[in-house]
Amino acid sequence: MASSSTLVLSTLFSSFSLQKTLHPKTKNPFSLTSHKLPKPPRSLTLSCSTFLKPKTHQNQIQLCRRFRAHTTIRDADKDEEEEQAVVGEDSAEFLLSKQKLSSWLYFTAVLGTVLFVLNVAWIDNSTGFGKPFIEAVSELSDSHEVVMLLLILIFAIVHSGLASLRDTGEKLIGERAFRVLFAGTSLPLAVSTVVYFINHRYDGVQLWQLKDVYGVHELVWLSNFISFLFLYPSTFNLLEVAAVDKPKMHLWETGIMRITRHPQLVGQVVWCLAHTIWIGNSVTVAASIGLIGHHLFGAWNGDRRLAIRYGENFEVVKKRTSIVPFAAIIDGRQKLPKDYYKEFIRLPYFVITALTLGAYFAHPLMQAASFGLHW
Repeated sequence: MASSSTLVLSTLFSSFSLQKTLHPKTKNPFSLTSHKLPKPPRSLTLSCSTFLKPKTHQNQIQLCRRFRAHTTIRDADKDEEEEQAVVGEDSAEFLLSKQKLSSWLYFTAVLGTVLFVLNVAWIDNSTGFGKPFIEAVSELSDSHEVVMLLLILIFAIVHSGLASLRDTGEKLIGERAFRVLFAGTSLPLAVSTVVYFINHRYDGVQLWQLKDVYGVHELVWLSNFISFLFLYPSTFNLLEVAAVDKPKMHLWETGIMRITRHPQLVGQVVWCLAHTIWIGNSVTVAASIGLIGHHLFGAWNGDRRLAIRYGENFEVVKKRTSIVPFAAIIDGRQKLPKDYYKEFIRLPYFVITALTLGAYFAHPLMQAASFGLHW
């Protein structure tokens, strides 16, 4: 026997005349004598007569209708397994057995070179273009809020614009060359935006002061910590980020993607809300509006690009995931496997945890370095 079956219900309407079928002694006009019906098939068959519209004409009765049910019941577990078969990639997967020492040595060399060039060409005030860039943008307005928004807008146009041109760019110059172009333009703009925010985060109009409220510090700290766990899984592919391995556009489906299809957006919203609550002034509000707006556009643009690249597979992932965290899980579209927690017990998340804690304790060093640039 098969371990599963299919439930099929079919309703057959048939009519035929019955002559001299009424039992002479019965008072029930609808009782039938042993009229021979066609043999049913070998599946389970249920037959019954149901009166619809009685018509008496020359001792004939039009038979109402006959139901035939073929019953097969599929195994529920198999159905669920088929529905939730993963069509995307396993996020945050890191296997030491697949790593090459030469690749990581190359990555270290690339990272050192990038940081050196970034410092000379952009950060160092005596040789770089970072300070002139900030000064040029600052000349457009005396408002720190406006300058903050302009810096985010410039970064967003370059970052999302190049992301939208990725398919065309990779065809023209190749995956690695386009990644170098993408990072080489986005990274300096990101550094300028972060440094300006650190240097001017307490400027502007103070809207509220909640630092002394009991529990606010702990809430803000915990929120910031959680926000860094909502990183888009491609961030963990450091060898692709540095173009050591050929960069790819991935369709992730496991891990953090089960909670939200756009973890970078969720993490940014949490980070912005936490900093806005803690600092409570107009510059922070402006920065949060700009960053959240950029990530909202990035979520829409990301879905659009994945739909173009992966077609039906992306639509499958989209249907069983959500932008709002846990929404797909709550409404039943996302079925979590029993060992779901194992998708987070992976090296990248331990590294992110360590770096997040390190960044918290390194805040004074980061602030001192930013202040020293006078941007």
